[in-house]
Amino acid sequence: QVQLVDSGGGLVQTGGSLRLSCSASRRTFSSYAMGWFRQAPGKEREFVAAIRWNGGSRYYADSVKERFTISRDNAKNTVYLQMHSLKPEDTAVYYCAAARRLSTESPTYDYWGQGTQVTVSS
Repeated sequence: QVQLVDSGGGLVQTGGSLRLSCSASRRTFSSYAMGWFRQAPGKEREFVAAIRWNGGSRYYADSVKERFTISRDNAKNTVYLQMHSLKPEDTAVYYCAAARRLSTESPTYDYWGQGTQVTVSS
């Protein structure tokens, strides 16, 4: 079992930046691929970014490329999502998740954080 705790959300103006963090409970965190997903009101959960266990590969949704960066620090059992140039359409609850293999598909992920709200005002 891996417990994940998301944090770092908040209210920011258009064009602003936020950094989300996700802390994992287990030292075996380093063996998991990690992903970030988001869900806006009335919409399905969508993929945002993912990173291989060793940071060697990273995937991004087209809508966030060049603006968001996923990274991880296995020594701290933490994965980050640095978000720049935020837009109102980025408003959503953001969830981190852990999987045995790198994927952009939510069913692949076994463990999920509780979510953190990001609101971008226009």
